[in-house]
Amino acid sequence: MIYIFRISRFFYILRIPFVPWAFKIVNRILFSVSVPPSVKVGRNVIFGYQGLGIVVHRHAVIGNNVTISPNVVIGGRSGKMGAPIIEDDVLIGAGASVLGPIRIGRGAKIGANAVVLADVPPHAIAVGIPARIVSSAA
Repeated sequence: MIYIFRISRFFYILRIPFVPWAFKIVNRILFSVSVPPSVKVGRNVIFGYQGLGIVVHRHAVIGNNVTISPNVVIGGRSGKMGAPIIEDDVLIGAGASVLGPIRIGRGAKIGANAVVLADVPPHAIAVGIPARIVSSAA
C-alpha cells in the first residue's frame, strides 16, 4: 500500500497527469485505503493492516514515524478550511477521527475511536468523543 502511494506521489510531484490518480484508485481497490498523492507523508509511517479503511484529506500532512491504525479518518471539517497536521512520532488508535485544521503534537497518542476536533499538545494522550486530554507531559 505505502509503495503504491510513494509511486503515485512521485508522479504527482513530476506533474504527470492522470497517472497519480490511477495509482490512488488501485490503492482504493486493493487495500480499501484513500490516500491521495497530494498528501505529504514522512518516513517510517505505518498504516495498520495495509491501510484498511484509512481515509486521508488531500491537504493533510503526516510526519515521520507515525503509526495509523485501521479505519482512521484524517479529514476536513464542514465550515473550516484546512486539514490536520500530524507531527512526528504520533500514534493514532483504530477508528479514530482527526478532523479540521488542527495540529497533533509530536509524540502524542490518540485513543481508539476518539474524535479529535482541537489541537493536541506534544506528548499528550487524547481519548473520547469529543476527544479530551487525559495525560500530558507538559
